[in-house]
Amino acid sequence: MTRARVMVLGAGAWGVALANVAAFKRDHVALWGHDPEHVAALARDRENRRHLPGLPLASAVAPTADLAELSEAEIVLGVVPAQAMRGVARLARPFLREGAAFVACAKGIERGSHKFMSEVIAEEAPQVEVAALSGPSFASDVCKGLPTAVTLASKREAAARRLAEQLSTKSFRLYRSTDLRGVEIGGAAKNVLAIACGMAAGRELGASARAALIARGFAELARLGAAWGARQETLMGLSGLGDLVLTCGSAQSRNFALGEALGRGESPREASHGKLAEGAYTAAALVEIARERHVEMPIAEAVDAILAGRMSVQAAIDALLMRPLRAEA
Repeated sequence: MTRARVMVLGAGAWGVALANVAAFKRDHVALWGHDPEHVAALARDRENRRHLPGLPLASAVAPTADLAELSEAEIVLGVVPAQAMRGVARLARPFLREGAAFVACAKGIERGSHKFMSEVIAEEAPQVEVAALSGPSFASDVCKGLPTAVTLASKREAAARRLAEQLSTKSFRLYRSTDLRGVEIGGAAKNVLAIACGMAAGRELGASARAALIARGFAELARLGAAWGARQETLMGLSGLGDLVLTCGSAQSRNFALGEALGRGESPREASHGKLAEGAYTAAALVEIARERHVEMPIAEAVDAILAGRMSVQAAIDALLMRPLRAEA
């Protein structure tokens, strides 16, 4: 199989991890970062010392601040934060090849527009074929070569198959899907729900409460997915339930860690500890699109209210526990 040329946009932890994956059987993978100083440090140190200390860049990974290198890329991995995706796609557009695959690797919904990442990219770079990568994965695990399985979605089966074949390695396994919207809904919603699970941990509510939050959170995710026509097997798969279970059960997740800090009494401003938690930016948009489609998401609504300062963590817990009893569905 001929190896397509790959470029990664975004030099954070997940960008470095995916660049290392893409470097398998390739002699050059460009890794773009918007901050020239950060790019220079990556090139000098050959590792992201802040987020992935001790985990080196693959030898084929070449940090760069030059978007012009996109003209050579047949596959582009967009690994910038969800709220920055539009700006980066707009900057990239003049350099993108006609028909190149642009894979959204950020899990979120754009605030204001309520657009998913695939829609944002399609608007800003109409010459590319859009796909999405999502699933249960931590950057450090991927960089260590630990077994990881995620979903690669494109509206076209042939495109999904090709991308899965191009990006899979022995330890990084990609399952393909044509349910692009279902995959994106799972990735966006689970980040918000993970904040709720972190809060439960921070309040020391116990393992039973966390399990209940995961189960009822998945019910919310499934209702939202159904409203958008997502397939049940997508929501039950890696990019839905699989990612939800991982993110809701580990402090490695920035969203879980944010929630844990909130549960311990820190304010929304303090709780991030300078780290990006996508769920904090997606919560309001997620609740808004749910209301537009008359989907009930009480856990997500509580997270949004806490982050916006409209409700305390304890008040949210009390409100959820006092909800009317109902049949499980």
